[in-house]
Amino acid sequence: MASPIQTTGLAEAHALLSHPYAGEDLGLADCPVILVQLSAADLTQRPTGELAELVRSTPAVVAVAVPDGIEDAAKLAELCEPFDIVLAPDEVPAPLAAPPDELDQISAAAMASPAAAVALVQLLRLSEDRSTADGLVAESLAYSTLQSGPQFQEWLAAQPTRLVPVNPEPAVLAERTGSTLRLTFNRPERHNAFSAEMRDRLVEQLRAAWADPSLDGIVLDGAGPTFCSGGDLAEFGTTPDPGTAHRVRSVRSAAFWIDRLAAKTRFKVHGTCVGAGVELPAYAHDVSAHPDTTFRLPEVAMGLVPGAGGTVSIARRIGRQRLCYFALTNTEIDTATALAWGLIDRIEG
Repeated sequence: MASPIQTTGLAEAHALLSHPYAGEDLGLADCPVILVQLSAADLTQRPTGELAELVRSTPAVVAVAVPDGIEDAAKLAELCEPFDIVLAPDEVPAPLAAPPDELDQISAAAMASPAAAVALVQLLRLSEDRSTADGLVAESLAYSTLQSGPQFQEWLAAQPTRLVPVNPEPAVLAERTGSTLRLTFNRPERHNAFSAEMRDRLVEQLRAAWADPSLDGIVLDGAGPTFCSGGDLAEFGTTPDPGTAHRVRSVRSAAFWIDRLAAKTRFKVHGTCVGAGVELPAYAHDVSAHPDTTFRLPEVAMGLVPGAGGTVSIARRIGRQRLCYFALTNTEIDTATALAWGLIDRIEG
């Protein structure tokens, strides 16, 4: 495995990233990961805005490793803020940090899908502190572009032909009781894979809910053993072209409507939550999970980025740096971790 480019301390990182050819050399590397190793002496220095801008403009995954023995949490947070991923031991008060031994996994993921890895960090930097609408447009543009890239096309070609069982029932069930609307993903034969039909049905229901002032609450759950297994793989690659895919995704966005209705929306998730099954609930003000629930974002491993709004919703819940680690490495987390991160609000049996 190729090693990430390593520097020693912030001064060396500044020199590396300010080189006039840094963007080209680093962004097109086989392993576009840069590791900045902090030292105790670095915490005595005042971080510069110039270095932060260099980190944010570099087309590579820029990670920072924090050594043992650091106790100044405020200064550490200030130093680590511009970076895409923070690696620190458990005892170090680094915000949103991943374990140091995850570096190999991060490097392997970036080597396997370099275009998606770079697009992910650029997208997360760009969308931070922007509106939901802006973030969704940026995410869709990145997702659509990567759909025509070699990593995704190779992944798509390796997938078996999938026969989709016919389900005569609606892909989303709607039931109103008093002032509460219950929406249920209803493709249990496909583990509630998020299909175009499910998206369109969900958007229709949410638009109607937005126009109904008598509605006080919306509850979303899933039929069968799985809440949502992510985008329906049988439909991957079936849009005519990336431009059309972006246009449809922009005007038929469940994420947009859930965000508008977030204050009155609750999700109840269980079983497997993959891709859209993680991204859409993260918009709601309240998410509960059964103890058996797991969460995963596999898109970068497919040569893509999250495409159901997760670069906006999940970043707001767990932070940009933790989301970068979560999405880049295709790590599966359990309910205890999801609760500790803030991805869910409580665990319910």
